[in-house]
Amino acid sequence: MIRVIFTDGHISGSGYCSMKKEQVANCQFSVWYPIFKKHTIKSQILPLPQNVIDYLLDDGTLVVSGSDHSTQPTHTNSYNSDAEEDVQWSDDETTTTVTAPEFPEFTSKVLEAINALGGCVFPKLNWSAPRDANWIALNSSLECRSLSEIFLLFKSSDFITHDLTQPFLQCSDQDSPDPVISYELVLRKWSELIPGGEFRCFVKENKLIAISQRDYTQYYQHILTQEQNISHAIQDFFSQHIQYHFLDEDFVFDVYRDSQGRVWLIDLNPFGEVTDSLLFRWDELTSGGEAAQQLQQDGPAFRYTMSEVTVQPSPCLSYRIPRDFVDLSTGEDAYKLIDFLKLKKNQQEESEEEEEGNAPP
Repeated sequence: MIRVIFTDGHISGSGYCSMKKEQVANCQFSVWYPIFKKHTIKSQILPLPQNVIDYLLDDGTLVVSGSDHSTQPTHTNSYNSDAEEDVQWSDDETTTTVTAPEFPEFTSKVLEAINALGGCVFPKLNWSAPRDANWIALNSSLECRSLSEIFLLFKSSDFITHDLTQPFLQCSDQDSPDPVISYELVLRKWSELIPGGEFRCFVKENKLIAISQRDYTQYYQHILTQEQNISHAIQDFFSQHIQYHFLDEDFVFDVYRDSQGRVWLIDLNPFGEVTDSLLFRWDELTSGGEAAQQLQQDGPAFRYTMSEVTVQPSPCLSYRIPRDFVDLSTGEDAYKLIDFLKLKKNQQEESEEEEEGNAPP
């Protein structure tokens, strides 16, 4: 039985927090990729040197120099590196000399991996991809051909910063020591995935309890017409290749169903609020509640956007511009709109008063 229900697609404030640090560590790409290598996209994993990590966390620099033949501009303020290159920025009044870091050995390994994967890659770290930063790329895409393009995305991404600084922030066992993390650059062979073919699947106690359309902000007619086939294909893929093979019994996995009906594993995520629940609420997905019991009675619930009426703005809009502007443009906060109109009125009145005061007698 497939039940379709609509929610706002945001993580609920239910306070659910039983995710353990070990579960987060187990969802690192280098942990699950060897297990499911045959059922996912070809990838390469490169250890991330400490000086590169320092560079990614340095607020004073933005992009590595163009030594890898990237066309991206270099915007830096300061950075100490063994290999440095002077870059001149000048205007009519001042001239400023800044330094751009270089990582020759690491750059060589990255370019070699990119070439081995066909020349175009999708980059990520141990857990996250810089999906919140695709707006800054010249092609508004996560498709990368050079290290400079990768760095531009990484240094503009809050998701990447979260990976590097507080990956265990929402875990319930905060008193226990953090697992030792070896940070890695993951390069995945670039594939043109249609967003309407991506689905997020929630597993509790090794049972598939829920499936959500990944790009819930858009309406895809083929999901409506093929809902039974899609759900059955994902359930078959789970039972044949995923169930009981992962290290934990509670987890979230993302899949892609291609035009031939084949299902591919895209990613694995912790079962907890650090992972977006999309068209579900976390209190529905956790055990013990009435909503959770209802989800598990008749097999996995399948939720998706059924009409264009429910289409929503992308949640990543909030990473492009200040949240207040997003609220104003979407009408989500009427009080902000009122304050904005009052501000404009006051500015207009002040401007009129100044004009009157400057008028000739």
